[in-house]
Amino acid sequence: MGRTNESSETAKYCFAEAIKQLMATTALDRIPVTAIVARSGLARQTFYRNFRDKYALVNWYFERLVVDSFHQMGISCTLQEGLERKFMFIRQEYVFFLQAFRSQDSNSLVRYDFDMIYGFYRDVIVRKTGVALSDDVDFLLRLYCHGSIRMTVEWVLDGMPLSPRDISILLVEALPERLKSLLSDLAVEIPQIPR
Repeated sequence: MGRTNESSETAKYCFAEAIKQLMATTALDRIPVTAIVARSGLARQTFYRNFRDKYALVNWYFERLVVDSFHQMGISCTLQEGLERKFMFIRQEYVFFLQAFRSQDSNSLVRYDFDMIYGFYRDVIVRKTGVALSDDVDFLLRLYCHGSIRMTVEWVLDGMPLSPRDISILLVEALPERLKSLLSDLAVEIPQIPR
């Protein structure tokens, strides 16, 4: 039986390390929670106290790796610099992202990444303009976010042929003109995501 007195944050990182080790040899969709629990040395109920499933664990770990890059945009770095940081984190955790982006589950990291960046950009635009997104700007933003995520996935699955700097520059260049003007100056107060 696993240890049950672990702090929640420590336990989460323990489960993240366990799933990363398993992902080095097994596709994410084929890893059972029992294997994650066994590898972590913690109790099954500790896992379910922290995560509803393995995809929630992957999404939590992703957020820890890259969310700070987004929160620095407009505070100490530009959109391009924030994206570059995100891609550097992805490169450092290549096996994790390779397996996570291969997943076909409806709760996959691809969907989570879209929801996170769409929400981030939407909130930046609303804070900057003081009004809700119009339908046409929302359409452009969703289109851009879907394309950005798709290109990120391709970049990872293709072995990261571009440098983090080069792919981040290209993604900024791909912004539709109307979004460029709305996201060109990200000097807005960005709330931290609760940890």
